[in-house]
Amino acid sequence: QVQLVESGGGLVQAGGSLRLSCVVSGRTASRYVMGWYRRAPGKEREKVATISWSGGTTYYADSVKGRFTISRDNAKNTVYLQMNSLKFEDTAVYYCNRGSTWGQGTQVTVSS
Repeated sequence: QVQLVESGGGLVQAGGSLRLSCVVSGRTASRYVMGWYRRAPGKEREKVATISWSGGTTYYADSVKGRFTISRDNAKNTVYLQMNSLKFEDTAVYYCNRGSTWGQGTQVTVSS
């Protein structure tokens, strides 16, 4: 059984920064792509960023390119999402994903 626990969300002014963390527990030996998704009120879930096991391959949604950075520390079983230059439209619940497993989500609210 794998569990994902996110943290680091909160309220921030536009232009500010936050760093989200996702700790993987349970069966962590498998090499999985990890990802961050988000769901804003009234909108569909959106893939924000993904990262390969080695960290050598990353993907970013066009809406966050140049502002967000995904990284991982496999020794700590943790994936990060550094979010800079936050915009009001980044407001959403952010979810960590590994395969078919999802975290409970962490709220990010950006005030304009």
